[in-house]
Amino acid sequence: MLALVSALWAVNTVAGTNLIANTAFGEGNEIVLTFAQPLAEGHLLEPGSYTVYEESDPDIRLQVTNIKVSPDETTAKLTFIEPLNQSQPHIITVAGMTSGESPLSFTVKKSYLGYLLTILITALLIKNFVFTKYLGLCVFMGTSKKKETAKGMGIVFTAVMVMSTAMSWLFYTYFMVPYNLTFLQVVVFIGLVSLSVQAMDTVLRKVNPFLFASFGIYLVLITTNCVVIAVPLMLAKEGYGFWEAMMLALGAGSGFLLALYLMASVRERLDLAQVPESFKGLPVAFLVAGQFGLAFLGFSGMTIS
Repeated sequence: MLALVSALWAVNTVAGTNLIANTAFGEGNEIVLTFAQPLAEGHLLEPGSYTVYEESDPDIRLQVTNIKVSPDETTAKLTFIEPLNQSQPHIITVAGMTSGESPLSFTVKKSYLGYLLTILITALLIKNFVFTKYLGLCVFMGTSKKKETAKGMGIVFTAVMVMSTAMSWLFYTYFMVPYNLTFLQVVVFIGLVSLSVQAMDTVLRKVNPFLFASFGIYLVLITTNCVVIAVPLMLAKEGYGFWEAMMLALGAGSGFLLALYLMASVRERLDLAQVPESFKGLPVAFLVAGQFGLAFLGFSGMTIS
């Protein structure tokens, strides 16, 4: 059996894929390796043979404390001391079985769909731009008095977010980066957001004048809203692809819609409650927003497996 392992190892050194059939994250502090064929408990199953680190931070090594093998010897579960940041790809290097033999190196990362869902859920709940980053509070407080207005603003905001992000990504990727104009990203992104807001303004005037009137000046304020500007800046900083940028924009917009609707639901009830005179209006609204912020901290650390 050990001879078989040695042969498989040699083939994998050349082909790069024959030994490891699949890799995946397990529980919070686990990585699961699936081998192409059963392996004998030897070099590959010793914790000291593995060097593991995040792709973005190769200087910090993650220590493998235990390796558990399945009964059929085709799966090994690597256990680490601390929980892994599963949103980041991890590089695993296994020392050569014999002296002078090249080490085996491969990457463990989530499926692309899981990665996209992680970006969406993170922007929607885990790092909600309103309740965890406290961005966009002007529009948030101004349009969260009634649920109907809040829903309308949330939908319009999400549409503007997705539209402006798509244009920002295309412009940044195919024009600003190739021509070294990234230092103009703030000016360019604000211009693209303004274009999106103006388009939405024109559509709402014709389609739903009542909703347009209920927004008042807050529709115009979307142009310089912190959330709308933050998303293009984040996608530029993180180097997101198109679909990743779309998930970020959709998550941020949906998170803003969720925040508006939750806040409007509470504020409608507060209008009927006996609130002390000194707390009526914005003071009690800010207290409620703070409580929502504390509640949303409960999503911290949540990931998509």
